[in-house]
Amino acid sequence: MKPTFQLACVLFDLDGTLLNTAPDLTAALNKTLAHFGYATVPAKKITPYISYGAAMMIEQALTQTVSKTETAAMLEWLLDYYESHIAEATHLFAGMPELLNTLETQGIPWGVVTNKRERMTYPLMQALNLNERAASIICGDTTAYSKPHPEPMLAACREIQVNPEQCLYIGDAQHDISAGKAANMKTLAATYGYIKPDERPQHWGADALINHPSDILDWITHAIN
Repeated sequence: MKPTFQLACVLFDLDGTLLNTAPDLTAALNKTLAHFGYATVPAKKITPYISYGAAMMIEQALTQTVSKTETAAMLEWLLDYYESHIAEATHLFAGMPELLNTLETQGIPWGVVTNKRERMTYPLMQALNLNERAASIICGDTTAYSKPHPEPMLAACREIQVNPEQCLYIGDAQHDISAGKAANMKTLAATYGYIKPDERPQHWGADALINHPSDILDWITHAIN
């Protein structure tokens, strides 16, 4: 009897799933806060909000109300600084190199679907020598929509030339799982990623919770056998 799930590709969210980008992002945030005369914050306070973008990181770091004009200036400064220091401490999560190697050895293409902008995503992937390995890289501004809309997921499938029903998507935010499910993919919630204190990944509707990248291969092995 054939397994019900025929795996054709694996897609990853970027920040908090494939890559631990928190060291560089929180450093950029604190450089920004200091530049504008605000107190810096512990990295662990901000890390859970990384998946929701730089604007959310700034909002969580400030203890007082700031004008929209200054907030916009801070965001621009943060992004410029981050772009210039994009891969100083960022790295693949432990266990992820082995997973990618296994997928490639087995001839299973993998790619990235992220809400991070192309301006940041491509230089980051290139700095870590991942651009040539990824079969598809879809960013927050690659298509007309970003997650939780399914279009970025479907765009990756078109590029890799696989059916969405044969794809597995892994992410650490509810909008990741919502997008994957809307595209009829299997989904795994990466609980090792950047989860906000008030979030409950077990309620996102993912096919499973993954506590470590090494668990992903175990799930795949079980799902296709």
